[in-house]
Amino acid sequence: MKQSATEAFEKLLAIMDQLREECPWDRKQTLESLRYLTLEETYELSQAILDHNLQDVKNELGDLLLHIVFYAKIGQEQQAFDIAAVIRHINDKLINRHPHIYGNTKAPDAKTVQDNWEKIKLKQGKEGKSVLDGVPQALPALIKAFRMQEKAAGVGFDWDHNDQVFEKVKEELQEFENEIKNQSPLHEAEKEFGDILFALINYARKLNINPENALEQTNKKFVRRFKQLEEMAQKEGNALKDMTLDEMDQYWEKAKKTEM
Repeated sequence: MKQSATEAFEKLLAIMDQLREECPWDRKQTLESLRYLTLEETYELSQAILDHNLQDVKNELGDLLLHIVFYAKIGQEQQAFDIAAVIRHINDKLINRHPHIYGNTKAPDAKTVQDNWEKIKLKQGKEGKSVLDGVPQALPALIKAFRMQEKAAGVGFDWDHNDQVFEKVKEELQEFENEIKNQSPLHEAEKEFGDILFALINYARKLNINPENALEQTNKKFVRRFKQLEEMAQKEGNALKDMTLDEMDQYWEKAKKTEM
């Protein structure tokens, strides 16, 4: 007989209790020791999503759920919180942050929902708290820029039209080019390059493109094509280190055509 979601979750909690009591490895874990493992599991889930591998998505979600239960068990042992408190907190947050469902607020589209979410978060924060304080400092720079822009836009700090953002991209490109032509110090060129990236990320956001996903897709495409280049060269007895760029480019073009 198939287990219900409640039964399956209760079994997981029981397994966690037993492992924490009887397994030497599980018993010695702390919030800190689990942290880097959780990051690894998160990236594995991200990879499964990008690969469109639903079986792996399911498996990786299970691994992350185990980590959540593990953290809650440690919190319970320290008399700080338990899994029920974790669930109650997210239930209350979801109800509070969706007044268009559980209240009288109108939200006809996803952007309005997102803007309302950010405004409610800001109201609930400490006095003087910045809307940007909710962006973790440890995020990778590209994702951090995207999230900061989203949060700023949520309180109205945003361009009205997409073409304004694209003009900003072109402006930053011109400033970067000027720094290179003038042979400015490296740190000045680096600043301007950062401004280009920030503007491009902002333009992607306005177009509803996730820049992290877009870049990772390009990374994967480069890996596929470069490996094909290596394989084709090897089959013909050529070593890349002995080839000219033009010769390698011929293989690259052939690799591109295999994906068309």
